[in-house]
Amino acid sequence: MNFDFAAAMRRALQRTRARDVAGATRVIQTALSGRRTADAEQPRPAGFTVRQPSDRGVPPLIAPSVENVEERRSPLPRTDATEPHTETPDAGLPEARLRKPLGEVLERLREGKAKIGALDWSPALRTRRQPPPIPEGAHFLERSFACAAGARSYKLYIPASAPKKPRGLVVMLHGCNQHPDDFAAGTNMNALAEQYGVLIAYPGQARSANASCCWNWFRPTDQMRDAGEPSIIAGLTRELGSEFGLDRQQIFIAGLSAGGAMAAVMGETYPDLYAGVGIHSGLAYGSANDVLSAFAAMRGETGTARQTKPASKDTRLAVRTIVFQGSADATVHPSNAERIVAAVQASATPHHAWEESGASTGGRSYVRSVLTSPAGDAVLEYWRIADAGHAWSGGNPAGSYTDPSGPDASAEMMRFFFAPLPTQTQ
Repeated sequence: MNFDFAAAMRRALQRTRARDVAGATRVIQTALSGRRTADAEQPRPAGFTVRQPSDRGVPPLIAPSVENVEERRSPLPRTDATEPHTETPDAGLPEARLRKPLGEVLERLREGKAKIGALDWSPALRTRRQPPPIPEGAHFLERSFACAAGARSYKLYIPASAPKKPRGLVVMLHGCNQHPDDFAAGTNMNALAEQYGVLIAYPGQARSANASCCWNWFRPTDQMRDAGEPSIIAGLTRELGSEFGLDRQQIFIAGLSAGGAMAAVMGETYPDLYAGVGIHSGLAYGSANDVLSAFAAMRGETGTARQTKPASKDTRLAVRTIVFQGSADATVHPSNAERIVAAVQASATPHHAWEESGASTGGRSYVRSVLTSPAGDAVLEYWRIADAGHAWSGGNPAGSYTDPSGPDASAEMMRFFFAPLPTQTQ
């Protein structure tokens, strides 16, 4: 965070405490747009530049964009840090990328509702993508799950290769402003489900729960076992496991952006349910406890959130983890991936570590780091992808937020989940 922004946050906090919500909103809006506020004291450091994403994929929002109820009488500009890439001359300017006041975010988070028209800011998002084609004998079903914590709809892919006795289950959590069909198309996971003979479940976040359909990874009540969204996702997972006769060693969860952060929450709060976690462009468990600390964590700052303690059993089970992170991610700072890796290392048993470098067929170079247990199975894989932004690596452009030029994150996650003995490349 630069000096101007830090000072602005302090001024906004002071005004919020003084119940001057409109004033705080103006301060934050000005800071996020990159302009100086009239009462700013600190000069911008020499040589300061705003880093722009280098990928052509549209970065999914990781925290919702919302409307301030105190300013509904007039339209407000957006300040999302995630506007789609366009060819307009000013597309790279901060003002073009940050267009919704954070005050709106705060108020909408409290209300949990929004005017849908204010959210449909991208033509690509206004057009609902069709479900990907499925082979004969396969099924892509619309289902729902409900429990005491709430209800969510989800899509379930049942492969033609194993319709009665699938080999396992992968739960896929989409990013903000995505939906199950879109995420299925972008990740190509249904095709891989046929190859591996596994079920793929795509829970959909409800707009009533989050204005931008983000999983609420940053709220304390949604970072606990047997409460909130983790309870819903876990209940859905258990129901499918029971229906198809699957045990923990056959069940995995993965996600992108806000979905990746929620996948980290699920691995921490339900280690007895999931044998592995895939986190793409996400954040470590306990990185935030409100929207302000969420934005701070996304920028790579530390010390802004209290560590939330999972209400889980004392018995800790090893949850194998695979992480993908682009070095040019302008939405989630790459240091967040390092924190995920550090947390896994801290809880891992003695291991052997090695790494290799390579390049994808699309030309993106990467470094793959692997930690193995004494038994030789992979405890952790960490893929650092050079020059990649905030998008699913190796994804299909038929879905949103994908980077087709990167290594295939979907294929590597499935290999990691279902073929846990990696071969070290010399």
